[in-house]
Amino acid sequence: MNFIAFRALVRKDLVLYFSNRRALVMSIAAPIVIAAFFGAIFGSGTDKPTRIPIAFVDRDASALSQAIAAAVRDDPAFEVKEGDEAASVALAREGKVRAAVVLPAGFGEQARNALVAGADKPVVAVHYDPSQATAMTLVRGLLSQHVMKALGDSLGGAIGTTGAPRASTFSLPFTTQAVESTASADKPYNGYAHSFAGMGVQFILFMGIEVGVGVLLARRLGLWKRLRAAPLSRSLLLGSHIASGAITALVLLAIIYAAAIGIFHVRIDGSVAGFVGIAIAFALLTSSFGLLIAAIGKTPEATRGLAIFATLVMVMLGGAWVPSFVFPPWLQTASLVVPTRWAVDGLDAMTWRGLGFDAAIAPIAVLLAFSALFAAIAIWRFDWEEPRA
Repeated sequence: MNFIAFRALVRKDLVLYFSNRRALVMSIAAPIVIAAFFGAIFGSGTDKPTRIPIAFVDRDASALSQAIAAAVRDDPAFEVKEGDEAASVALAREGKVRAAVVLPAGFGEQARNALVAGADKPVVAVHYDPSQATAMTLVRGLLSQHVMKALGDSLGGAIGTTGAPRASTFSLPFTTQAVESTASADKPYNGYAHSFAGMGVQFILFMGIEVGVGVLLARRLGLWKRLRAAPLSRSLLLGSHIASGAITALVLLAIIYAAAIGIFHVRIDGSVAGFVGIAIAFALLTSSFGLLIAAIGKTPEATRGLAIFATLVMVMLGGAWVPSFVFPPWLQTASLVVPTRWAVDGLDAMTWRGLGFDAAIAPIAVLLAFSALFAAIAIWRFDWEEPRA
């Protein structure tokens, strides 16, 4: 073996790879950012536990129910929002709380009678966001603990302070009725609705990358320079590109949701006009994002890696991979500056959440604002000449 030639070939490959600074940065930055993202979501084991947002409604207003309400408010596992029943159920339906617990009128007296005399048990309604159903077990468990503790205190310690009855014949003096907070009671939650929103946003953004890289390839071939020689303005040429890209994105999104509706029974239970408005706004965002890539990219090869990285970050923070409600509170707030978060949440709101057009206004406005910003930067920065190496 010619070791001198072998060493020279190895050195050549290493020099070529490490001289491409953008590719090197992406190779290092991508795994670090993605690992940090999932680490922030699932925690390191030493972080302070995330409090579960719930709504609590006390329709009984007895001494016992007030003691339970106070215990729930003081529980470090909960972040409690109080209000009337209609407002609390609406919060669960909109995904702003994971559950809305409603203590019925007469709960205190009925619970005591059920515990002591074996009378009928009161029913506690728990309206929950079905996309966050994993929280139901914890909500039920802690609610049972607080109810038994309050009953024990009111009965002078007849029940152990751990929340478990001393007598083995005792059972919980109430039952819970889990109610899915969806468009209507006869339309159960369809998990495919969220997955199609997330994956639709992700892969249409990838289409935007290809559109942007295609512009760079056309510039390399001199196509844009020849078009520029015609009596056409910069805004007209680039605006037409945004329009064609948006139409392409809209057609793809329509096909994706046609499959979701026809095969997986996803339904637009909210405002159809709101759904169409969000789809159009996201299509414009995708197209302007692709043009932004073309404006800031020097070459197709160097730009592709950077664009994929930027897209992955937007998709992660947008809740396409992991629903945004499992994010830590600080990350939920930070992700509101990412347009994909508004796209995914908006599509969820118009499909399985069954919300009205008013819930689509904010996502549409944010997506259009980002589209205008991306388009303005692209038109300003676009270079008609191929940059010199």
